[in-house]
Amino acid sequence: MKRALAGLLMLAATAAGAQQEATETGTGATLRGLDKLTGRVTDLEVASGESVTFGRIDIALQDCRYPEGNRAGDAFAFLTIREAGEADPVFRGWMIASSPALNPMDHQRYDVWVLRCTTS
Repeated sequence: MKRALAGLLMLAATAAGAQQEATETGTGATLRGLDKLTGRVTDLEVASGESVTFGRIDIALQDCRYPEGNRAGDAFAFLTIREAGEADPVFRGWMIASSPALNPMDHQRYDVWVLRCTTS
């Protein structure tokens, strides 16, 4: 399903004649996690190539990018999220800060989204 969504998004961008915007790579990302059971919201700092634990999930950041010359611009990050004790990830793909519903993580207890890239 997620691969199909990614394919549709790429097809839509191509069909619309969208030009690829130049980007810069951040050193990490600021993510926000929500525990739907307790209502606890936590901001998480994670470096590229590292992971962070939030409740029973581990969030690994592969890459975070933002528009060239605009650190405050729309960030997008490639994440792999695994639940403790599970081999298969509950999410693996790109999340976009301005459009978290475009490719959301589907989990019964936790929600995670990208806020911004970090640069130091």
